[in-house]
Amino acid sequence: MNIYLNLIWAYFKISIFGFGGGYAMLSLIRHEIVDRGWISEHSFTDIVAISQMTPGPIGINTATYIGYTATGNTILGSVIATLAVVIPSFLLVLYTVKFVNKHKNSAAIKGIFLSLRPVVVGLIGSAGLLLMNRANFDELYSSITICVVAFILAYFDILHPILIIILAGITGYIIY
Repeated sequence: MNIYLNLIWAYFKISIFGFGGGYAMLSLIRHEIVDRGWISEHSFTDIVAISQMTPGPIGINTATYIGYTATGNTILGSVIATLAVVIPSFLLVLYTVKFVNKHKNSAAIKGIFLSLRPVVVGLIGSAGLLLMNRANFDELYSSITICVVAFILAYFDILHPILIIILAGITGYIIY
């Protein structure tokens, strides 16, 4: 029963303090999951990759998987972790929308949203730096090359993003 309470507490914190969406939440998710010893650093990066490829938000996908594995492969663990990450955010957004709609012309509300933008960018940048580790980049120069080529293909709209992802995956599979 203790693992279920730990899951609820961990994902409750992730849900409440994870501003800016899934990528901004990655460093917090990693801290709560890897530091508790529920999974290894390498497994975490695998989960992030799989969560990006599957439909749905990354926070919910990781919660479902971690809940399942941390509780000894139980569906109940998946359900509890998923609900623990969804319900607090849902309630917070419900209240916030009501509040913001009431005070949407307030200078304070406009200032708060303007000041949150750089924070979210910093959190996403932190997630990017967090994923730059030996588990993800065995061949540093090959990884940087794939990243740069993918960026150029996407930025200049040379290929459709889905094709870029497929080609990057094939290239990574061949190289690694």
